[in-house]
Amino acid sequence: MKLSSRSRDTAKLELQMTSMIDCVFLLLIFFMVTSSFSLAERELDSAIKVRREAATQTTSDLQPAIVEVVRTGGAAFVYKLGGRETSDLEELTGVLRNFENKLDGAIVRAPDDAPFAMAATAIQACKNAGFALVSYVPMDAGR
Repeated sequence: MKLSSRSRDTAKLELQMTSMIDCVFLLLIFFMVTSSFSLAERELDSAIKVRREAATQTTSDLQPAIVEVVRTGGAAFVYKLGGRETSDLEELTGVLRNFENKLDGAIVRAPDDAPFAMAATAIQACKNAGFALVSYVPMDAGR
């Protein structure tokens, strides 16, 4: 008895290409949608723009903003900014707005015996004037 193997030999081996083409197109669309078309880093403009006349000036021309809470002759405290003394928040904020180097930050100095509200108000005045950073530095009460 002879088994016929002809049916296996004559049948062609076929691959289903339709599903593979669908997968390839889905992957192609996915990579096209998720890719970013940004400029190379070397082609971007620098974030730091240097003016030639500004580069020749020294940075020591700008005085830092140092607000001190100092005691007057009596028991009262006032804000001292350079040679100017004031106890008014609006006046202090107005003087601080005149500083050009707001990115360098401001410093608030207060003695230990000064009221907390005075130091907090000085910090808030610096923030209202537009300073990026405000530091608090305690100082000796005898100074």
